[in-house]
Parts: sequence; structure tokens; C-alpha cells
Amino acid sequence: MSLQLRGRTYYLVRRTPSRYTRIETRGVVWLSLGTDSKREATVRATVVWDVMQDVWEARLRGDAVAEQTCLALIETATKQHRPTVSLLIATGALRGETSPASAGGALQAFPSTNAEGVAALESPGAGEPSSPPARAAIAERARDTVRVARSSRGPSALTVEAAMDAYWTLAADRIAGMSADQARRWKAPRVKAVRNFVAIAGNKRLDQITADDMLSFRAWWVERIVEHDMAAGSGNKDIGHLSDILKTVNRMMRLGLDLPLGDLHIKKRERPRRPPFSDFWIKSKILATGALDGMNVEARVILVAMVNTGARPSEIANLTRSRIRLDVDIPHISIEPEGRVLKTSTSRRVIPLAGVSLAALKECPDGFPRYRDNPGLSDTQNKFLRDNGLLESENHTVYSLRHSFESRMIREGVDERIRRDLFGHALGRQRYGEVSLETLRDAVEKVAL
Repeated sequence: MSLQLRGRTYYLVRRTPSRYTRIETRGVVWLSLGTDSKREATVRATVVWDVMQDVWEARLRGDAVAEQTCLALIETATKQHRPTVSLLIATGALRGETSPASAGGALQAFPSTNAEGVAALESPGAGEPSSPPARAAIAERARDTVRVARSSRGPSALTVEAAMDAYWTLAADRIAGMSADQARRWKAPRVKAVRNFVAIAGNKRLDQITADDMLSFRAWWVERIVEHDMAAGSGNKDIGHLSDILKTVNRMMRLGLDLPLGDLHIKKRERPRRPPFSDFWIKSKILATGALDGMNVEARVILVAMVNTGARPSEIANLTRSRIRLDVDIPHISIEPEGRVLKTSTSRRVIPLAGVSLAALKECPDGFPRYRDNPGLSDTQNKFLRDNGLLESENHTVYSLRHSFESRMIREGVDERIRRDLFGHALGRQRYGEVSLETLRDAVEKVAL
């Protein structure tokens, strides 16, 4: 679900589902959410998209009355001066308690016994009413909305795809602090899991999902894993993402459904581990004069910086000038959450610079704007290494440089605590004391190329 700010108004931007392309001329729809608050827009987006699909369903049926009622509800839910009402409607829709038709009717039929409350709701530009009478009127309207609507659409009407749409709002805390690309990458596998399930079992209502549906989904993944020599983890992740969406929606929307989500794990097969590059290969091939000249400067510097730091490509790519510290007694980089979250809490660390990595980072002291929050970096680097015969085997990737750095440390007898601090790995126990920058520098210089 994409939110776009135009001027001072957020819009919901989504591709028209294929089911409705014959009655909707727009390939991509822009729906005004009537607010400049991203938080309010996020709440409104869920109900607006839900009701927009009801608009299309009514149009498919040729039900002009229902279509106009749904459109009126969208207008009501996105009026700038009705934030509380739109929030209450959205909450009801998320819980499956409020159908568009009943909610639209309820909005018109609410009792107007409390003049102050009604005035607060109807007055353009009014904020959230603060007086007890006004809040009481709003609460009464919300209760009436739910009462009127319960008979027309219950929680069981929620489909798998609708549950996914609700999930983005219900699980908003999980992407708090993520950059735009991190959030996109977090959402993508979950969307894929739902699409895969729907392709196998259909876009079923949650209360109609059976154990056979889930076993069929698992069997489909087992077949793919065997036929295409895929990792079992791919199937387990898909099943896990789908299960998490359904469990989260079931729990947080209080649906009380008994979902058949147990005992679906696919046994993992032993797969070859990613090997490290040998020191000889790194020095004679990758770091040979002119070997990387065809790679763009930022991708090349990031790759060479990995050689003596063991940092992940994305960690280096997202360094800013303030975290590339070259003009200090011990040059180093500082991996910190800045506009994004780190992979783990222990990923926050400092890594001294030495050898070719120090020389490389002096070429890009301001960071890497081309690859900041850009998932295409590893593909670019791996393609270049592959096309130019710089991979030691078909199992090697640019990530093998990280493995090589630790292999050299193990060979030189570097203490495990120091290795874990440099790589951002957990200790598996309480972390006592601190390893000084000087100690880290000595360890890095011992193995630097």
C-alpha cells in the first residue's frame, strides 16, 4: 500500500486488481485521503481501499445504489474535518464490523441528540472535540455504527488478501524506523507468500481455510524445492510469512478463529556453505591492477572496503560522511542506525580501517549516494565479478569477502570476542567490558591485505 504526498494531501496509490480491469479504466488509482498527516493517512488508507473494492464489486453487479453509497462513504471517511469519525469507521472496517452500505447509512441515521457533539463533528476545520459531551456523542455514533453493521458483515467476511491489507496497519510497529527500501523489502516476501497461497487455494475467507489448503500449499513448495533444487528455507519463509499475517490479524482483530497453521515445517537439506576467497585469489585476481576498473567507483570502493572490514555491502553503502572517520588517530567506520534499522542490535559497531580498505574509502569520504538504501548493489558487484572471471568458483559471491576476513582472523589466532565485535555478532552471553579501538585496530592490521 503506497502513500504519496501531493502538495499537502496524502494519496493512496495502488494498481487496479486484475479482477476489476474490465470495469475500471485506470491502471493505477490515486485516492485522496484528505489529510497531511501520514499517521491519519495510514489509518484512512485501509478503509478507503477496502471500500474502493466494494465500489468495484457493486459495479460488477450493476448495483448503482450500492456503488454510490460506497463512494459517499469514501468521501465521508476522508473529509479533513472528520478525523475522529474516519478513524472510527476505519477501526470498524478493520474488525469486519462495518460494511460500506451499513456504515454509510449509519452516518446519516445517527441520532443528533447532543448539539455540542454534532456541532464539533460538522464544523469544518474543527479538531478532535475535547469536552465530555462531544466525546460522548462521538462514542455513541461509533457504537451505533457497529450495532447497525454487525448483521450485514461479520469478521468471517475477511479474505486472505483483505487480511494482508489490514496487516500492514496492524503490524506498523514492525517497520518503525526502517528506510523506504527496507520497508519495501520487508513487505515484498509477505506479499509474495499471500499471492502464492491464493494461487494454490484461492482468495478464501479466513474462516474457510482448511488444513487441506495449508497442506496443499506446503506440498506445492516441496515440489518446487525438489524440482528446482531450492533451499527448504524458501518454502518455510513463505509459510511463515503467511502464518504470521493470518495469526496477527486473527489475534489483533479478535476474530477468534481456529486457523490450521501448525506442523507445516519443511525439513531442511544440507546445502554447500558459501566459501571464502583465498588470500591468493583476492590479491592476484580481485585486487590486481586494473581488474576492477570497469566497475563504477562507488561499487568498487564498497567492494574493496569489505576486504579488510568484513562489513556487509549494505552497511558500507549506507555510511555517511560523519561515519567515515579518516582524519583521526585511528581511521575507522561507524556502523549505526541512521535513517534505517540495522540487521540486529549487535550490528552497531566500529571497525578500524587498514590496507586497501583504508585507501579505497579515501576515494569516497562523503559516502555512497548512488547505493544508499539501494538493493541493487550486490547484483551489480556479483555480475561484474562473474562476467570478468573474478569469482573463484560458482559458489563464491561478493559476500565471500566477509568470510575471507574472518578466516584470516581465525588463522592468526584473533580472540573470538574481538571477532564478534568486529562482525557485529552476538556473544551468546552477557556482554561484559569493552574492547578498545586500539585492540580492534591491532587485530585488523594483523590480517589486512
